[in-house]
Amino acid sequence: MLARRELSEAQVRTRLGRREFATGEIDAAVARLQEERALDDRRTALACARTEAHVKRHGRRRALRTVEALGIDRELARAAVAEVFGDLDEDALIVQALDRKLRPPSPKATARQGATVEGALAGRLYRYLIAQGFDAGRVHAAIRSRLKNAVHDD
Repeated sequence: MLARRELSEAQVRTRLGRREFATGEIDAAVARLQEERALDDRRTALACARTEAHVKRHGRRRALRTVEALGIDRELARAAVAEVFGDLDEDALIVQALDRKLRPPSPKATARQGATVEGALAGRLYRYLIAQGFDAGRVHAAIRSRLKNAVHDD
């Protein structure tokens, strides 16, 4: 199980439990794996947080939810996410997410919706970035800046 990717203690326990091992056998296996350093929740939390931040480009909150979903202790998850996001410019991540998400609206949609396109676009972008786990204040500022720059570019 551990040859493919890092797993948390909770994930190993769940998977062994599905195979109907006795609780004592599972405890012994987990203890042995921890002794051999094959099972390490801190290492797993850091690996997951790095993937969320650097590969999936998610924000701090979503990364924390994902790490906690692995069954990792809340404090350990917070520490791992803080360590990974400590070196990142979250505002730059938001701008990159905006760049990926923004597509110029079709001329037909713009003519049909008129001035409401900007408001609808801002709402859609806000919901998208919040779902990606970014801070609401930073998201609002980035969208406001982007829309302000778009108006000045026209």
